[in-house]
Amino acid sequence: MIDWARVLELREEVGPEDFDEVVALFLDEVDEVITRLRDTPDPARFEADLHFLKGSALSLGFADFSSLCASGEVRAAGGQDISADLASLLTCYAASRAHFLSELPGRLAA
Repeated sequence: MIDWARVLELREEVGPEDFDEVVALFLDEVDEVITRLRDTPDPARFEADLHFLKGSALSLGFADFSSLCASGEVRAAGGQDISADLASLLTCYAASRAHFLSELPGRLAA
């Protein structure tokens, strides 16, 4: 679900002092797009939204979520309706976010 090696790599890249801010920014920006997908889905924006989510997820190690976003982005780019896939995407993000936040302190302390 979470690529912890990537998380630790990102922490080294930005420095421990800035890591919390990067995580908070990531979660805020992704939560904004997730809320839009959940509350006011716009098929015209699916490809761009999923591209953004995919990249953000990759940078913070949300591996499973990034894979779902990549698949959805390809389908949306091909003109396919991905509305039915949004529920699994939203569920995956919620589970990934919860897992990330609960495990992060222990992973950083190790």
